[in-house]
Amino acid sequence: MTDRTIAVDYLARVEGEGALRVRIHDRKVEEVELKIFEPPRFFEAFLRGRSYLEAPDITARICGICPVAYQMSSCHAMESAYGLRVAPAVRALRRLLYCGEWIESHALHIYLLHAPDFLGYPDAIRLAKDHPKVVQQGLQLKKVGNALMTLLGGREIHPVNVRVGGFYRCPSREETDGLRESVETALTLSQETARFVAGLDFPKVEEDYEFVSLRHPEEYPMNEGEVVSSRGLRIPVSRYEAEFEEIHVPYANALQSVRKGGGSYLVGPLARYALNRDRLGRKADAIAREVGLEPVVRNPYRSIIVRAVEMVEACDEALRILREYRPPEHPYVEAKGAPDNTRCMAATEAPRGLLYHRYRLGAGGLIEDAKIVAPTSQNQKRIEDDLRDVVGRFLDMDDAHLTSECERAVRNHDPCISCATHFLKLDLVRN
Repeated sequence: MTDRTIAVDYLARVEGEGALRVRIHDRKVEEVELKIFEPPRFFEAFLRGRSYLEAPDITARICGICPVAYQMSSCHAMESAYGLRVAPAVRALRRLLYCGEWIESHALHIYLLHAPDFLGYPDAIRLAKDHPKVVQQGLQLKKVGNALMTLLGGREIHPVNVRVGGFYRCPSREETDGLRESVETALTLSQETARFVAGLDFPKVEEDYEFVSLRHPEEYPMNEGEVVSSRGLRIPVSRYEAEFEEIHVPYANALQSVRKGGGSYLVGPLARYALNRDRLGRKADAIAREVGLEPVVRNPYRSIIVRAVEMVEACDEALRILREYRPPEHPYVEAKGAPDNTRCMAATEAPRGLLYHRYRLGAGGLIEDAKIVAPTSQNQKRIEDDLRDVVGRFLDMDDAHLTSECERAVRNHDPCISCATHFLKLDLVRN
């Protein structure tokens, strides 16, 4: 009998800090712990006692990569409490802002965090030395996404122009027209990206995921829809907590979200694509077919292709909105009255997956309680399941190579550890 422990102190190329410990006894994987040790950030507590109007600005600080998702989830929740309906042009601008976030986040992950795994480089710096054009394409795409976020949000990181009921200011037609050429270029680059990543070599893996995402009656989901799963779940967002729960594990500073009863599930691009393949626009659908992407992708390594297809969708959708945009008469609608002891909730699709917000508002619209469930919290347990499978397949590898495979498996899901703590140190024990 042998004991073996694999430990990674800090995982490279993920957002935030964490660790992983795997213990193997007698050639069986006995323990997999995804240790999120980044300190808790207490955003739910910060929100208590603050006005409902402050929620978008406070929650935006949770993440520098996907602040829009946090803003939109909080806005939709508060607007449901006050019965607000934004103008169609404002709704389109919100979707455009979301497109910007998807473009910059997916470009960052594909080119700078994930591609080095497939091309044999330890990081994007050394990748850029041998393949400068590849990295330059990624940076160019990210720049376009940031430009959309700056136009609509006032700045590219932690936008300040978003408010409950709409925007403080809506752009002019001249301003939106000024971005069309760069977004057209980004669309071409995103299509090239899909072709490029589809040609990479992928391990042959199939995982039995329960996919969970939003589903909209007409659109590829970004900031509206029902919660659905690949195992038949279909519920309004208001029933999210009836089906999902957060549990505490002693080795992490983030709660793990699971199905009621303890089952793991997966959110993010693989889930969105599997549950909304028929909602893709014409160009994203065409590129998915061209590169031979199957209707449901269960190979986590091929998530890089799905992200590229979603980037095509975001660029194409952004162009459509820019072409059709006409400034609304008013940039926002004002809330009237003040609900007392009201519960409100909303979910949107952050680049990394479903993001759930729930609030309780008291007198004067002050926040009495808040609950925020980040995508990475929902994927934690499923990532541990993936790691268990990886270690089982590669038991005969030496520690260095097995550690590398574990890190790669985690990066497939682009975790944002900072969001989850409101990730990775590997400690492998072989017995």
